Amino acid sequence: MTFIYKRHPWHGIEIGAEAPELVTAYIEIIPSDTVKYEVDKVSGYLKVDRPQKFSNIVPALYGFIPKTYCAEEVATINMQRTGRVGIKGDGDPLDILVLTEREITHGDILVKAFPIGGFRLVDNNEADDKIIAVLQNDDIYGKWTDISDVPASITNRLKHYFLTYKQMPDKPAACFIDEMYGKDAAIEVVNASIKDYFHHYGKYI
Repeated sequence: MTFIYKRHPWHGIEIGAEAPELVTAYIEIIPSDTVKYEVDKVSGYLKVDRPQKFSNIVPALYGFIPKTYCAEEVATINMQRTGRVGIKGDGDPLDILVLTEREITHGDILVKAFPIGGFRLVDNNEADDKIIAVLQNDDIYGKWTDISDVPASITNRLKHYFLTYKQMPDKPAACFIDEMYGKDAAIEVVNASIKDYFHHYGKYI
């Protein structure tokens, strides 16, 4: 009976047998979206979160890694690496940006991607890491195996998006990127988010 229904993209999709080196990613929004979509945690369907502020658009495929969770393990790594205190996980699945030279025209899809780095982002004292990955079998970006391979023009664009996408003219910034890290650190964060998921949800489905 389970297979009659659409599986929940967070709890019902497997991260993949080769994780954390190769992961399944559920894509919520794409660079041409002017509205930010996100998965409704109860139903598993995409919902409109908010219109994108000002001229900001996400510069890569953006979504999350199924069966991950940002809680104690992810927060602990953040505090160890940054020296911050009082950091909590943001209570969401681990976010991922997937780089590809191919145009993908809509979200609500699954892709396979190789994590190559990430941003150690804090949003209102919550660990909200952004894993950066390349699409499996991508002819151009697939040659990048670590964040050091990615041109600064691309990483700066990604960084700018996350430092400004919630910013309002009359309010101070709430998001900070303490570090851009490479593949090994990205693998560490993915593993921590898998542990957090198991601690909070077990096998779930």
